[in-house]
Amino acid sequence: MTPSLRAIRPLPATLVNRIAAGEVVERPASAVKELVENAIDAGATRVDVTLSAGGKALIVVVDDGRGMGPDDLSLAVERHCTSKLADDADLTDIRTLGFRGEALPSIGSVARLTLTSRPPGAEEAWRIAVESGTVGAVEPAAHPPGTRVEVRDLFHATPARLKFLKADRTEQGHAVDIVKRLAMAHPEVAFTLSDGTRTLVKAPALTGGLLDDPHAARRERLGAILSRDFAENCVTVDVEREGARLTGHAGLPTFHKATAQDQFLFVNGRPVRDRLLHGAVRGAYQDFLARDRHPVLALYLDLDPAAVDVNVHPAKTEVRFRDAALVRGLIVSGIRHALAGAGHRASTTVAAGVLGRARPEGVAEAPTPSGLATGLAPRGASGDAPRLALGGGAWRGGVRPSVQERETARAWQAPSADGASGESYAGEAGFAEASGGVPHPAPESAHQADEPDLPLGRARAQVHTTYIVAETADGLVIVDQHAAHERLVYERMKTALADGGIARQGLLLPEVVELDETAAARLVKRSTEFADLGLVIEGFGPGAVVVREVPALLGRVDVAALVRDLADELAEWGQTLALKDRLADVCGTMACHGSVRAGRRLNEAEMDALLRQMEATPHSGQCNHGRPTYVELRLADIEKLFGRR
Repeated sequence: MTPSLRAIRPLPATLVNRIAAGEVVERPASAVKELVENAIDAGATRVDVTLSAGGKALIVVVDDGRGMGPDDLSLAVERHCTSKLADDADLTDIRTLGFRGEALPSIGSVARLTLTSRPPGAEEAWRIAVESGTVGAVEPAAHPPGTRVEVRDLFHATPARLKFLKADRTEQGHAVDIVKRLAMAHPEVAFTLSDGTRTLVKAPALTGGLLDDPHAARRERLGAILSRDFAENCVTVDVEREGARLTGHAGLPTFHKATAQDQFLFVNGRPVRDRLLHGAVRGAYQDFLARDRHPVLALYLDLDPAAVDVNVHPAKTEVRFRDAALVRGLIVSGIRHALAGAGHRASTTVAAGVLGRARPEGVAEAPTPSGLATGLAPRGASGDAPRLALGGGAWRGGVRPSVQERETARAWQAPSADGASGESYAGEAGFAEASGGVPHPAPESAHQADEPDLPLGRARAQVHTTYIVAETADGLVIVDQHAAHERLVYERMKTALADGGIARQGLLLPEVVELDETAAARLVKRSTEFADLGLVIEGFGPGAVVVREVPALLGRVDVAALVRDLADELAEWGQTLALKDRLADVCGTMACHGSVRAGRRLNEAEMDALLRQMEATPHSGQCNHGRPTYVELRLADIEKLFGRR
């Protein structure tokens, strides 16, 4: 049966508004966003939001802005009526958060909307109500200067949309996120968000001299909204290029989260969610984080309004840049430069986590004075001697070890007859030779007085042949020797590549590595690219390759294991991807194989050389996978563990 044809006709205004509401007001948080942005555009210095049932039952937004008179109120609930654009306005020069004039009529078409407003200096306030698109009369009301917007029974006029909303707690969480983002962008405005019984967001306005320093103001606001941990574990970003300026704060790589939820990006004061920006952030951190971890940051991009299009979607959370490459490069270089300036810093939350997990599990038998003083313990079942690196300096224990005890301890850690236990690994891995050779242990008296303040302290012991324990001026540092040296080797490889190439070291006896035929062919196909990285590979019949040269930075390395790992990675990445596109991964794999291994015994000079290299190397606070390379425990924290304070 042929359907009947209908004449084209204009839709009723109420239906038009409901259609528009489907884009503008997706959920309660969308209504909160529009109303709070209106308050900010009206010059408010305080915005208070109250929700009930996650915003489904009630949304109240109260501000102390410019307010509206009776004539403005009646126009405010009409479509495309706004005070933010002139008749001849240029849509490429938008400087307010809102500009479409769609929010209030859209909300009023699907809910029960009430606006009460009073301009400063007016004798009385005025109120207007809209119910499911039906506009009431403007009436006198009582209200202080500013505006109060009440939205009740959201989507009651469109039950289908109401069914798709999530649980109250979920919807409330989205609203909290919206208010947090707007509060981060406007530290001069006070924000609160309440569910009627408790305050979910509280951000006092920043005033006075603090606002004179934008970085300090934003750090203070971010600390109030995100956490004090973020304020203590972030670096300041401030870079400008071709009229675009990027400012804000980026978390240290060791201060990361499982999701990208705590990445906040703003363009000309507008919170946005943009794939280009998030992709640039991921690129900036690719050398420092595992792929399943995400940094915490808040970045503010300010540029000519004509260089960005905010009129992309009614929700105004998407933007388009005229020069996307400029923006991406600005973000990547700005973050990397800021992180490089952080040096060897690692997140303080790492130590906090260690202290949080430290719980006494009973009292062990008190050691003898000599055992306490020297730290000596019986040999293990395997016969290996316990490792103890005695540094110089004043004795801090209750009983100073005797000369004989100290000599015995040094003998236990000295090289054995076959050289296995004390063999220097500095030349193999390269951290000592980068400092001009392996430093010789200084006499004990040299450490005692007038010693410069070393951020990572002096090495005092090696524990389980994996961790270095160093004493600082006000605590101690525990270093993961493999993770730390992996970062040092990686940074040196990047520097060598930037300077023209990685030096190679020929193998006295070329090593043949057997693989399956597909893996071997895959490696040989990329041999030219590997040669640029210092690894020379040639085919050696079906199912095998021969390695003739390795990067000199790696020193002695398990060539077969390295080649097999690279073959596995090539299989995962695919045949068409150039190695330069995965340069960080390739260098990271090589650095891992060329680093001091866990279980490798180091003498005091080698341990101190590693610490000094860490202090001088950017990003040494974390390995290539985002794990911390060291944990710092303050003396005050240690004393708390033992009930001394």
